[in-house]
Amino acid sequence: MRLGIDLGGTKISAVVLDGGGREVWRTRVATPREDYAGTIAAIGGLVDQAERAVGVTCTVGLGIPGAPSRVTGRIKNANSSCLNDQPLHQDLEQRLNRSVRLANDANCLVLSEVADGAAAGRRTAFGVILGTGVGGGLFVNGALVEGVNAIGGEWGHNPLPWPDAAEMPGDACYCGRSGCIETWLSGPGLARDYARAGGHPISGEEVVARAARGEARAEDTLALWEGRLARALATVINLMDPDVIVVGGGLSRIERLYSRVPALWANWVFSDAVATRLVPALHGDDSGVRGAARLY
Repeated sequence: MRLGIDLGGTKISAVVLDGGGREVWRTRVATPREDYAGTIAAIGGLVDQAERAVGVTCTVGLGIPGAPSRVTGRIKNANSSCLNDQPLHQDLEQRLNRSVRLANDANCLVLSEVADGAAAGRRTAFGVILGTGVGGGLFVNGALVEGVNAIGGEWGHNPLPWPDAAEMPGDACYCGRSGCIETWLSGPGLARDYARAGGHPISGEEVVARAARGEARAEDTLALWEGRLARALATVINLMDPDVIVVGGGLSRIERLYSRVPALWANWVFSDAVATRLVPALHGDDSGVRGAARLY
């Protein structure tokens, strides 16, 4: 039995898969916000609960919003800031008394979708998370590409490509720079654009809902977001030329982006035609946790 855990900013999801990849148990709990010790305790409790439910000891894979440093082993680059510079891997292995495999949550997403989802059978795939943050994961020729610095696929902390004057220098990012793709394409980034256009402060999801109802300001904001997404993904295609780009996260539910963004990205992709497909994650919000289970 494989137990996968997806550590998100608001919830921690857990799932157990059997040897055939079939789900046999699942649950979720609220994430202890900005509480590292509470997070360790919550994950330990989920493992205990899962193993009582299925009656066997499981392998454990964990997806996180960040990555372990190759130098220190401590977590870096997590937008859940209480994880940064913490020995999460070591502390979990001590709490669970076994080895734990740990990977970036976007890597878990693409691993799940290549295994039995929207990218099944593809040689190269790029997994995108569009939510509270913006993440990416690479899968090439049968394997995740984490990279020598453990930052493979981290497109969200590159600058927005081909910016116009109004997009310079861009909003400050938690990473210490300004104008990162994440600041533009995350849910909070979409909400800030709506407010800049004169709207009352609302969530990115509400911007999408208002655009669907025909509100002009929301429609203009969403169209601007789609153009930026097309530019950002064009650089991914120019670099790795993937067969498919799979999108997860809360903003992956915007149905129109799968037709509108490919219609736009040809303006920036260095090719006479673009065969790369843009698709939503088949397993939706479950992709990350299913991929974490498949780390073993």
